[in-house]
Order: sequence, then C-alpha cells, then structure tokens
Amino acid sequence: MLADYHVHTEFSDDSVYPMEQAAKDAIAMGLSEICFTDHVDYGIKEDWDCGHPIRYRGKEPLANVDYPLYEAEIKRMRYLYGKEIGIKMGMEFGMQTHTIEQYKALFQKYPFDFIILSVHQVEDQEFWTQDFQKGKSQKEYNERYYEEMLNLVRAYKDYSVLGHMDLITRYDEKGIYPFIKLEPLIEEILKTVIESGKGIEFNTSYHRYGLKDTTPSEDILKLFKRLGGEIITIGSDSHRPEHLGAYIEEGKQLLKSLGFRFFCTYEKMKPVYHSL
Repeated sequence: MLADYHVHTEFSDDSVYPMEQAAKDAIAMGLSEICFTDHVDYGIKEDWDCGHPIRYRGKEPLANVDYPLYEAEIKRMRYLYGKEIGIKMGMEFGMQTHTIEQYKALFQKYPFDFIILSVHQVEDQEFWTQDFQKGKSQKEYNERYYEEMLNLVRAYKDYSVLGHMDLITRYDEKGIYPFIKLEPLIEEILKTVIESGKGIEFNTSYHRYGLKDTTPSEDILKLFKRLGGEIITIGSDSHRPEHLGAYIEEGKQLLKSLGFRFFCTYEKMKPVYHSL
C-alpha cells in the first residue's frame, strides 16, 4: 500500500501542478491513494471571495484555496479516476492562534477526509523570508515557534496530523538548535496530540531541501513513539510532478526501523491503519 498524503496542486498559491495531472501521475507510479492538501494560510493570505482584488507576490496570488472549485474538481477526479486510485479531500491549514476561528468556520463547510495542521507563520511573519527570525536569538525564535504550536493543539481539535513538525529547522540559518533544549516543549505538544487522538506526519521533502535529518527529526519520531504515538501519515509535500510520491517507500522502511508498526490513511477524518 503506497499513499501520498501531502500533495499540492494549482489550488495552492505556490504550485501550478494541475490536479488532474497529479491524479494521472499517481496512478502511473502505482500509488493506491492520494490526498490533496492545498494551502490555507489565514493571516497572510485572503480568500478569493474577500470582496476586493487579491494581492500578488510576483506572479503568485496571495490567496487561499478557491474552496467551491476545489471540492468540485476533487469530485470530478473521483468520477474519472476513482476506480484506479483512492482520492481524498484534504487541506493544509497553516494556522496561527489568532486565526483559529476562521479555520473552525471553514472546517464546518466542507466534507474533509484529512486536515494537516501546520505552522508556517507566527504573528503573520514568514519563516522562509527570515521575517520571523529577524531580531530574535536562535533560542527565542525556536521556542516561540513551538509555543505557538502547543497553543494551537491545545485550542484546536479539527485536524488529523501535525505537518512537518520541525519546519523551522528548514529555514534556520544558524544551524540546528539542540533538541535537548526544546524537548520539554515538544514533549508537551506530542502528549497533547496523542491525548487528542491525533497524529503527526512523516514528510519526505527533507531530501529535496538537503536537510541532514528527517522531517520531523528522528529525535521527534522516537519521542512520539516512546510516548505511545501510533498515528502517522507519510507525504511528499509535492508541488511539482517530480516531487509526487518521492521517497514514500523509503519513509515506510525508516518508520519500521524506528519501531512503528503502522502508517495511516484517512476516511472522513478517521484514521485507517496499514501495516508497514
């Protein structure tokens, strides 16, 4: 069983990968299931029906998913290709504590199978631009990132897994901040996730970003396992054809080597367990 549970398409502001092409490519590479998880980032991006012209960053619209079109296109994909591959409707919620109410409202409107809770910004400041890190010590921006994540998992429950938990390391120009200094915070996050019946994601994009560790790190994966965590999904975080399905099988083997017995897919927000 091969499934890619983190796939971006033309409905994300940072991708032009047509959803139909992604479905065809997934079938061609032998995937059993694909879950589309396009971006919603309230706080820095607006909805298409916001009532005024959308802002652009270069050629990229600073806009969230066009929700009605997204739902309609997924239904069309299921009609065309549903006999060849499982197609699930997900989204990646790039959450901040001050945007929680917007996500609560959005979640009620559509029949989601799967939601990734990610932290892409804090206080409307991006990591990849270094706006968030600017003026802070490495200790300060790492701790603030995980504090935001802890506040989110305590306050918000309509999600499936935490996405790329240590994303901040991807954009840390000062190198890797020691895990031992963050462990108490991360442990509290993981305990909350497990107690809430949620899970985490194994994100295979660390390969293309040239990271020295997995995403999340093996330290985080081992801690999750030690705390009794079992719900884990595997996703490529693809934005282009060459990303789709990349290193999914390798991810399964790595998780198995760490003592995990299962990986999960989702159906109507409920985890489905598969042996590794």
